[in-house]
Amino acid sequence: MNGDTSQATPLRQAVEIPAADRFEAEAMPHLNDIFRTATRLLGERSRAEDIAQEVYLQAWKSFHRFETGTNCRAWLFKILFHCVNHHRRKWFRFPLLKETEEFLETNLTSSPPIPDQLTDEDILAALDRIPADFRSVVLLVDVEEFSYKEASDILTVPIGTVMSRLSRGRKALREQLTDVARSYGIGKVAGGEV
Repeated sequence: MNGDTSQATPLRQAVEIPAADRFEAEAMPHLNDIFRTATRLLGERSRAEDIAQEVYLQAWKSFHRFETGTNCRAWLFKILFHCVNHHRRKWFRFPLLKETEEFLETNLTSSPPIPDQLTDEDILAALDRIPADFRSVVLLVDVEEFSYKEASDILTVPIGTVMSRLSRGRKALREQLTDVARSYGIGKVAGGEV
């Protein structure tokens, strides 16, 4: 009988993978995606770093509830949006005041040279100008390539709302990019616009 338990214990240990190893294998590969999306949502690298760190802290604390074999990436994004919403409420209660010089530097206008094509910065700036609810859905579906169902679960809204926000977000983004392109003279041909 003593020999039977010694054989069962190594077998059980071989099947059970420590939580730290499972977390490393399932959650950590998505760190760059989480950070990139947090940066797009918040617009500030330092806040995005804080949020990404909090996402992984919350994920680690509740990893015992994560079911192996389910979509860890979607689970992490759900935590991300929860953390962002929580912190936004906190930040709006205590807005940060900028130094006068920094504020002036940021808001002074200058005439940059007119490029002949849209840049990544133009596209990201246009994305930042669309409403947050639309931007969240566009980021999840078009950038992070989540399905409508997964985006619905992450944002805890009905799938119809995801589809509606995605359509409106894409339209708003198209309008923003059209305006930017026109300001650069892109899309104009002799006799009219393309």
